[in-house]
Amino acid sequence: MGAAKESYVSNQSFAELGVSRAVISSLTATGVTEPFAIDRAVIGDAIAGREVIAKSPTGSGKTLAFGIPLIELIGAEDPRPAALVLAPTRELATQIVDEIRGIAHARALRLTAVYGGVGLVNQAKDAAASHVLVATPGRLEDLLARGAFTLERIRVLVLDEADRMLDMGFRPAIDRIVAACPQNRQTLFFSAALDGEAGRIAERYARDPATHQHGPQARRARKEIEHRFVQVAHEHRVEALVRELGHDRELTLVFVRTKRGADRLVKRLAAHGVKAVAMHGNKSQRQREHALSRFESGTVDTLVATDVAARGIDVEGISHVINSDPPADSETYVHRTGRAGRQRVGITLLSPDQHRDITKLAGQLGLGPRLDRNTPRRPAADPAPHAAAPNGVRSRRRPRLRRAATRA
Repeated sequence: MGAAKESYVSNQSFAELGVSRAVISSLTATGVTEPFAIDRAVIGDAIAGREVIAKSPTGSGKTLAFGIPLIELIGAEDPRPAALVLAPTRELATQIVDEIRGIAHARALRLTAVYGGVGLVNQAKDAAASHVLVATPGRLEDLLARGAFTLERIRVLVLDEADRMLDMGFRPAIDRIVAACPQNRQTLFFSAALDGEAGRIAERYARDPATHQHGPQARRARKEIEHRFVQVAHEHRVEALVRELGHDRELTLVFVRTKRGADRLVKRLAAHGVKAVAMHGNKSQRQREHALSRFESGTVDTLVATDVAARGIDVEGISHVINSDPPADSETYVHRTGRAGRQRVGITLLSPDQHRDITKLAGQLGLGPRLDRNTPRRPAADPAPHAAAPNGVRSRRRPRLRRAATRA
């Protein structure tokens, strides 16, 4: 695979990228009037029929970068299904469907999200009647094994967040699904990383692709977010988290490393009078949807999640992202803090023995001086209070899910 090129065509409009009037009108109706950088890099190549490999982080606007081309490239009269998007989680699959539903309807196309945790029979009927499937690999294979439909006439195949699907162990399923698609399909491959296994399968699946890298923010933290690092002894971490949650804020997303840790933290927060819900892979689909619904509505303003479960969550009203367990690497940090919304505060709690690793991570993200300024070298017996987050009023209004106007 050749070196990725960073593409910024500064003033290209959707029309100049080859997008139809019907789709542009649908986008405008939702408030989307101009392409993001990743859209400008990818859409023209994809509509022209080229295969694409794109390195792009969560939050970069990539859903429309592949969604618009696949909607433009298939027609209402095409055999169904005609396009397939593979996604790592149920939450991301449903979010993709929500975001591209409007432009699909503008071209008289039906689409369905295919994921586990719901009834197979109705989902199979809906999927077989749809032009576009947005599917998690496991449930898609279940439906294929039951003969609900075939992938023999897929014209456009999209792999979204391919690196995450590999991390979740989906490589064998992905290989089988890709093999079931026609060889003359068009492949669009999106990943936050293109080294290692992700890069190897990108080369295997895509033929003579246009390769794009979306900007330096794939490796650096967003500067408009206030990044804070709070050093605290491990035994006082919950109390420090409760203190941070007591500041003026709207919705807060708290990241932990493990599923068990998420459930345990929710119980410990409850003991301190903080209502929170957990979201992780061991929860049923109904439980996950219920937790997310309570969070979206503001009934509960704190959601504790693992990284995998949080992929695809894009809820308006998230003012704070708190790393109760520090991220393993800089890419994970960017993915996590990229969820912050209007007030844009990212807080990382770290124990003294994690100081060196977090200092290195902060340096990679260009945040070294902030780490040194905001993190005490010697932990106190009880965590000292920190400067309050930017002024804000805790809102109990119902936050809106970011759909078509805000990108995944």
